[in-house]
Amino acid sequence: MVLLIAGVVLWSTAHLIKSVARPFRARLIESLGAQPYQGLFALTIVASIAMMVFGWRSTPPVPVWGVPGWGRAAAFGLMLPALVLFIASGVPTNIKRFIRHPQLTGVAVWSAGHLLANGESRSIVLFGGIGLWALVAMVTISRRDGAWQRPEPTPIAGDLKPLVAGVAAYAVLLFVHRWLAGVPLV
Repeated sequence: MVLLIAGVVLWSTAHLIKSVARPFRARLIESLGAQPYQGLFALTIVASIAMMVFGWRSTPPVPVWGVPGWGRAAAFGLMLPALVLFIASGVPTNIKRFIRHPQLTGVAVWSAGHLLANGESRSIVLFGGIGLWALVAMVTISRRDGAWQRPEPTPIAGDLKPLVAGVAAYAVLLFVHRWLAGVPLV
């Protein structure tokens, strides 16, 4: 469990530095250089993911609450919108006119879905921790960036890209989840 917690904390800290500790980040970039800083950030993220994966797999599940009978179905239902939102952040879409932080919102939806389907301690740490990070990041980024400037409307065809990519990612995840997370879905 310690490795899992450390991975979530490392992930959250590395990502929040940009919105919470800008002077510290600026000093790091100044002392290391922009590219070495980016390399260090990437290495930190890869290390945090490895820690979360190995921490998850090495932590026995200890039940904390009973999962509702509809929890698994809710998780399946929430995953497609989570993926669409996550993907929408990288392309021009009208989704960004209604949701300021589509990627982080997608992560929060992903987290909520997984918490509805899993009621054991390691899920609370992983999905709860990453979900909490996403919510805190939305607040700190909004505070850093000030008032939201809604983007101009985009052609409706642009909204199809994240939808199609989300459906494709959803289909792939149904089959590779067993190898990614050690939990079969189908």
